Amino acid sequence: MTSDDAVESRPVVGPVVCAALRVEARAVRRGLTRTPVVVVGYRARYADRLPDSCAALVTMGFGGALDERLRPGDVLVADEIRGTGPGTDPVPCSAPRLLAEELIRDGLSVQVGPLVTTRRVVRGRERAIWAAQGARVADMESAVVAARAGSRPVAAVRVVVDGPGHPLWHPGLIGRGLAARRVLARTGPALERWGVLLVRGADDTHTS
Repeated sequence: MTSDDAVESRPVVGPVVCAALRVEARAVRRGLTRTPVVVVGYRARYADRLPDSCAALVTMGFGGALDERLRPGDVLVADEIRGTGPGTDPVPCSAPRLLAEELIRDGLSVQVGPLVTTRRVVRGRERAIWAAQGARVADMESAVVAARAGSRPVAAVRVVVDGPGHPLWHPGLIGRGLAARRVLARTGPALERWGVLLVRGADDTHTS
């Protein structure tokens, strides 16, 4: 394990970002000045690297759109995170519209809606099934991270790489991936502004 993979065990004042892949972590870090990033691995198999105490857990990285309203390069801020296991309840996200507004302030194309975490890359007919249930984007980590969060606030930000009309394994993937990485690298400042507002709101609640 490297210093990039885990956060020290002491409490973290602000949010902690969770990225599945190192390429996602490197992109997100470009816009961050004080927020730690933990690489949790594919399907969040290394979620035990996450700290026991922090203001919030935020999954950030790439995702697959489930409907045509989202195009490659668009950003989805989840308002809830859905799992696919039996008896899994959706997890509401903390202040999603506030986070979306901060991202929009930085010139990004942002939408808000439900995110579903699946066990595999979603293709073809399966996209339509999830979309019919109202999910906007699919990933493979957020529900795992949300389950580990317990009572802590959670958030999820996904930059679309593929979707209906733009299959993952299709000519143009490299270009879409590079464009999505550039967008992801622009998300850090908005996330940190949102984190300050989140912590400030918690402090106000405790002192009121």
